[in-house]
Amino acid sequence: MIELIQKQNILIAYLREGRSQREIAKMTGVDRKTIRKYINEYERRMEELGKLQSGEGRSEIIDAIVAEPKYHVGQRPKRKVTEEIEQRIRSFLAENEERVKKGQHKQLRKPIDIYETLAEEGADISYRTVLRIIRTMQRRTKEAYIKGVYNPGDICEFDWGEVKLFINGKLERFQLAVFATAYGNYRFAYLFTKQTTECFQEAHTRFFAHTNGVYREMVYDNMRVAVKRFVGTEKEPTQGLLQLSIYYGFTFRFCNIHSGNEKGHVERSVEVVRRKAFSARDTFETLEEANLYLQEICNKINLRTTNPDLGLTAKESFDRERQYLLTAKPEFDAARIEHPRVDKYSTIIIDQNRYSVPDRLVGEQVMVKVYSNRVICFHKTEKIAEHKRLTGSHEWHLELTHYLETLKKKPGALAGSLAMQQAEQKIKNIYEAYYTNRDKDFVALMQYLRDNGASLTEIERAIESLCRIHKSHVTTDKIKVVCAKRKERNAIIVANTQETKEIAQWAKEQLRQYSLLFETSPVRELSV
Repeated sequence: MIELIQKQNILIAYLREGRSQREIAKMTGVDRKTIRKYINEYERRMEELGKLQSGEGRSEIIDAIVAEPKYHVGQRPKRKVTEEIEQRIRSFLAENEERVKKGQHKQLRKPIDIYETLAEEGADISYRTVLRIIRTMQRRTKEAYIKGVYNPGDICEFDWGEVKLFINGKLERFQLAVFATAYGNYRFAYLFTKQTTECFQEAHTRFFAHTNGVYREMVYDNMRVAVKRFVGTEKEPTQGLLQLSIYYGFTFRFCNIHSGNEKGHVERSVEVVRRKAFSARDTFETLEEANLYLQEICNKINLRTTNPDLGLTAKESFDRERQYLLTAKPEFDAARIEHPRVDKYSTIIIDQNRYSVPDRLVGEQVMVKVYSNRVICFHKTEKIAEHKRLTGSHEWHLELTHYLETLKKKPGALAGSLAMQQAEQKIKNIYEAYYTNRDKDFVALMQYLRDNGASLTEIERAIESLCRIHKSHVTTDKIKVVCAKRKERNAIIVANTQETKEIAQWAKEQLRQYSLLFETSPVRELSV
């Protein structure tokens, strides 16, 4: 079997570069049968995706398109001079420079000191190698920069930034995902709670939906969500990035370490967007409100002249390059898949936070789709729970209705349960006002609310009706009766709508015509 990156190379060469299967086989060294297999599978899946009339089943097809081939991972020999060792030596030399500025010339680390420190830290490297690296680093000249010329629709750059905002009165740290196009410096940004794979994928999904097209090449630095590890001098992309590349059809490249100039558009854009948006305002009620405000600021930034070579605003430059973008795809299902087991508290653990599922599933394994802002749980294709994703650590989110089977057997545990504390305030108000010391009856009410399609508003109205008689009449059985009578009354009202009256009038006229035709007795008036 081939690796995921080979699958990506094959599909890009075939779809983007128009190479034949024979050429791809020569280029990649992969058998033509294998190449034909993955090309045919990709085209068949994309055809299935195009035929779908709704979103149902879309995520399964997308998962199949970007699925990783199963293969055996061999052990590769490690380089002794790793990127981490070079970075460590560079930090020692930076310390020396700082000490020189402070006048501490006699407290500098010599090459032998650096070597001994590395050896103590477990680095398998010789003194002569350390000495050679230091000499190479110290004799480097200043770097020259080359101005690039970009074609419309070719390159877009991505980077993260950090921002602190007050959300609902609480100061929190958020991650700012920023895209900047190389041709016209068009900017797009979105706020997330973390720098995770699902947030990284959702950022791209939102951007490509916004542009209604896909740039041919994406540029990244050495962020964790894009670079899995360093293999010699090469960088191995993460599975999340490969899935995006396969699905949307873009290629990608990584910048060199400490070379922000290689993605200078977005490097500058993070600072500009963050300052323009949040230096004037940093307080919002919700994260959704903050993101809506951020979109407004990005629109204002894009209306300014930012490209002196073109003499156009970023918005005008982007409008010009729309026609050069790759064809848009249906939105990618940006979710991380987990398969946790339900514990004794009827919860599953995702990123050190707990979410409840129905208590009948204790001990069972479930499938969880983790999105940037929500967690959806499935058991044997059945959706069993959906929660707003928690952003902290060791937090719990429990749904009271998930514990009704257990509470039937242990009604006394209701009042002191965390599930009751986290219940909707209206539910807690009903319990405290009418069901204190009647826990079993309250559990029956919650089961009626869950299983019979009754809304909380209907139950509140029923309680109001019963309270007009006396507060003691508020019981679950009587609430059920009142709700049932209201549904019957509504059905009668629906039967007497104007549309029903018009149908009855038409039927009456038809019967009158038949009566005249066959000379029968006059038609009686229909009651409506």
